[in-house]
Amino acid sequence: MDYNRGTEYPRRGINLETRMRNFPWRAADVVDLPVIGTPVDTLTDLSRTPGGPGVRLAAVRLEAAAFKREFATTGTPDRITTCDLVTLPYPTRFGLFRASHAIAPFLSITNRMLVIRWHETDGRSRVLLFEPSDVELGRYTPYFDRLAQRTPDVVARRMLTEHGTVLDHLAGLGIAPGDIDYLLFDHLHTQDLRRWVGTTAYQEDLGCQPQPAFPNAKVIVQRDELAGMAELHPLQKPWYQPGSYRDVPAEAFLPIEGSVMLGPGVAVVKTPGHVFGNQTLVVNTSTGIWVSSENVIAAECLTPEHSKLPGLAKWSREWGQEVVLNANSIESTADQYNSVILEKTLADPCQEDPRFLQFFPSSELTGAWTNPGTRPTFSHRTITHAN
Repeated sequence: MDYNRGTEYPRRGINLETRMRNFPWRAADVVDLPVIGTPVDTLTDLSRTPGGPGVRLAAVRLEAAAFKREFATTGTPDRITTCDLVTLPYPTRFGLFRASHAIAPFLSITNRMLVIRWHETDGRSRVLLFEPSDVELGRYTPYFDRLAQRTPDVVARRMLTEHGTVLDHLAGLGIAPGDIDYLLFDHLHTQDLRRWVGTTAYQEDLGCQPQPAFPNAKVIVQRDELAGMAELHPLQKPWYQPGSYRDVPAEAFLPIEGSVMLGPGVAVVKTPGHVFGNQTLVVNTSTGIWVSSENVIAAECLTPEHSKLPGLAKWSREWGQEVVLNANSIESTADQYNSVILEKTLADPCQEDPRFLQFFPSSELTGAWTNPGTRPTFSHRTITHAN
């Protein structure tokens, strides 16, 4: 099967509740899976720190500052490349939580993949894909599936633009699928991994038993998220496709607990809140430290006092909140706020405009004439690094 092409699958006829059942793991099942990386002792899981969210907020500022000093000395990866995948509509009330005065009910976000390459101390090369979304199958996430069914095709074509597939981008970079070592997502909302890591059984909706496109890759994920997906809370159900994991082999995953160093200048930091097992990519580059997740959708959401988006600066000032969250799911909003402060503390100022930080949203706010009042003040669009 050609995974790069737009084969149509009969997914929409499948009952959504059926896709919610039969997730393969319970919390106990993920305990003995292998682990990866060197634990970061400087950072603790602040969602489990005794005391209220205010105590945890004070602690996160101190821990993040200490880790930033350490991380800056760990070296840099060999290369980082940015690949655009898809621009799609997203509710303004989710992406700019409570702060926006825009009249547009939807804004646009562009989902991008980062390709990160480095060498281990023993000389082995490593390739990590951050946010390698299977856009074609991700559209069947319950929320987006329902939205698509309510949206006329002529409107949908104007609101959604596919820029390139994961495999096409890799081919353009001269990277073979077998050379990929790790797949990493900040969380598994919308993700269907079956074509990336294969399945143990025939998949009726795909019309095949997919063989892994990335036969040597493992998915790095927080144990908390795997455990939580085994029995979803109603707040979580619109955003996951747990049924698609029913026949995914458990050995495809490398679960971690907390924050770990993956390589020189490459770390994954636990940032709970958006989901319980949320995680953030942190990389050290020639321009300093970058941070990437979907905790916010624009760099100005970390410094809203400099935003020209309608409402953001005023809202931040009046409510005394220094960040604007991406809040489509509100599993633990106070912890998400604290996690964004961790990210804000780690990221270095942008060299192009130091009012904004080197926070790279994995899904970045993108201006569109169809969405008045949502054009970002500042956009990164890419991370480019080469030693």
